[in-house]
Amino acid sequence: MKKQLITIIGGVAMGLLVASNTNAQDTKKPLFDGKSLAGWEVLEGERQLWRVKDGVITAGSLTEKVPHNSFIATKRSFHNFDLRLKIRITGTEGFVNSGIQIRSVRVPDSHEMIGYQVDAGKGWWGKLYDESRRRKVIGKSADAEAVNRAVKQDGWNDYRIRAEGTRIRSWINGVAALDFTETESNIPQDGQIGLQIHGNGKTVVQVKDVTIEILPPTPNAPTWEKVDLPKDKKKKGGKASGGK
Repeated sequence: MKKQLITIIGGVAMGLLVASNTNAQDTKKPLFDGKSLAGWEVLEGERQLWRVKDGVITAGSLTEKVPHNSFIATKRSFHNFDLRLKIRITGTEGFVNSGIQIRSVRVPDSHEMIGYQVDAGKGWWGKLYDESRRRKVIGKSADAEAVNRAVKQDGWNDYRIRAEGTRIRSWINGVAALDFTETESNIPQDGQIGLQIHGNGKTVVQVKDVTIEILPPTPNAPTWEKVDLPKDKKKKGGKASGGK
């Protein structure tokens, strides 16, 4: 009887473990199909910068400078989530830099986005920049040396970004990079996810294996629908002043 009970308990535990793993896999959704930019929006004048090559989202050039910041963005908006992707940044001249926009929106009549940018690039890995809004670094790694050791320069880097309520965390190749908590009450907790190639550099940015796990939304959280854009971003016509 005792052996039978142990067998039953073991079987139940194994079943729960399998179900848990299956459910975790089921909640992860691909944001990139490996073939096209379906599900992403590209500004009309910037289609020459962004393409899919060899199953990888690719932007920029090593022979010509990118004229200004350029972004592609998801057509969907997200609240709380766990985002994972692989990113590689190579460059020969100028500001070689990229970033992942989260909880962001397009600035009207501009090539810019506004919102949090989880940064990527030499000297910027593990930082959180507030693109086109506060226009400054608002979060840094508590152990920049550990992050820099983890980064594969000119290689593929695993980036994980988890946004839950006012807290934003990131990991690079499994190493904790950022743990930031927003203190301003009127900052939206929803928005698009975007990929950036920074202007003024001969740079190629490549991204692949983009997946997202949707987490339960935070009740009564501020959203872009409820929060106005900064005054200098509302005006239509002309380019926004931009960010980093």
